[in-house]
Amino acid sequence: MIISVFLADDHRVLRDGLRVLLESQDDIKVVGEAEDGNKAIEGINKVKPDVAVMDITMPELNGIDAAQIIHETSPEIGIVILSIHSDLEHIFRALQAGAQGYMLKESAGSEVISAVRAVHLGRRYLSPSIRDLVMEAHLQNRQVQSPLDLLSMREREVLQLTVEGHSSAAIAEKLDLSPKTIETYRSRLMGKIGVRDLTELVRFAIKHGITSLD
Repeated sequence: MIISVFLADDHRVLRDGLRVLLESQDDIKVVGEAEDGNKAIEGINKVKPDVAVMDITMPELNGIDAAQIIHETSPEIGIVILSIHSDLEHIFRALQAGAQGYMLKESAGSEVISAVRAVHLGRRYLSPSIRDLVMEAHLQNRQVQSPLDLLSMREREVLQLTVEGHSSAAIAEKLDLSPKTIETYRSRLMGKIGVRDLTELVRFAIKHGITSLD
């Protein structure tokens, strides 16, 4: 049986490397790619892969929110998060969004092959260091919450597009809403997470993996 895989990452070089690595296996075929979360959802809905391998920090829509949408609409698709983030907040948010696998980019290599095969079989796959973190948190009964949990999906979309530099008018056009509605969403979300201006909002977004310094 051939395992079909979709790759979503905003770095073309990484996607090319993953494609070569995965297709070196007789039982894996890459059937699609995307460089942002919205295109990932569109492509995945079209080709219906067995497994999606996704980065967290992507333009337009981040990988965790994209994973949540994919999981809700197509729960049969296995999702592996491939990320630079090794903190519990990102790990738990990804798992809560429906990801079955979480691994670090620094340890990808042949590990991604194991992750794809495991998730395709309905198993969870966590990088060893990630697994240790999750186990320690479980043993200590630690509850991990993110301030992003306070926001609705629409508020997270407005947050991401705002910190990426889109104007209220541009965001309104993308989301098919009015500029005034976008400004209301922005004001509301800033109040929920306790930031006062755009500079603080950008810092918040970088800290929580919504956008990067690139």
